[in-house]
Amino acid sequence: MPLIYYLLTEVLLAYLIGSIPTAVWVGKLFYKVDVREYGSGNAGATNVIRVLGYKAGIPVMLFDIFKGWFAVQLVRIFPHSSLTPDAMTYVMIALAVAVFLGHVFPLFARFRGGKGVGTLAGVGIALYPCALLVVLGIFIVVLAITRYVSLSSLTGSLAFPFIVIFLFGESNPGLIILSILVAVLIPVTHRKNILRLIKGEENKFIFKKSKNQQEE
Repeated sequence: MPLIYYLLTEVLLAYLIGSIPTAVWVGKLFYKVDVREYGSGNAGATNVIRVLGYKAGIPVMLFDIFKGWFAVQLVRIFPHSSLTPDAMTYVMIALAVAVFLGHVFPLFARFRGGKGVGTLAGVGIALYPCALLVVLGIFIVVLAITRYVSLSSLTGSLAFPFIVIFLFGESNPGLIILSILVAVLIPVTHRKNILRLIKGEENKFIFKKSKNQQEE
């Protein structure tokens, strides 16, 4: 089979993996609830935690992270013996973008998905493990101080390319571009949260079940 067919198949599979709407399926199968009808209307782990609690939200979060990591690993399953290491990196980047788009616009949930933070964290484990640890530290500190999940995610994503480029000295152009894309895509998926933060209307994260609270 020509290499291009393998590459297209991988990208399609990555998108389909991202399209697994964990939050929606867990809510409907185990709680008879569509989490998109409560809170922020977002099919993400934070909204699941706030609507259904940690028992539902933690598995959703872990699976969303796994989706991002596993999609990038598809490059190791398909034959790519003719590709250089640099070319393999670009394939992994394409898979990362595809799984992110699948999570945000899932085929299996009428294209109403999450905001992609967990899935991109999984991508980070695969491609930027050390940088991701620094970003996680930033996320935790900002969350502890402000209790805004959205602000924590935004701060981490905006810091990400600087950490990748200046702290760890990444030299691969594709990985640099992807880190910058993360800093662009996360604010785009959080644009409603940004408006609420500006207006002072964003709710802080409260560690309890709720069916009427907005997601950070």
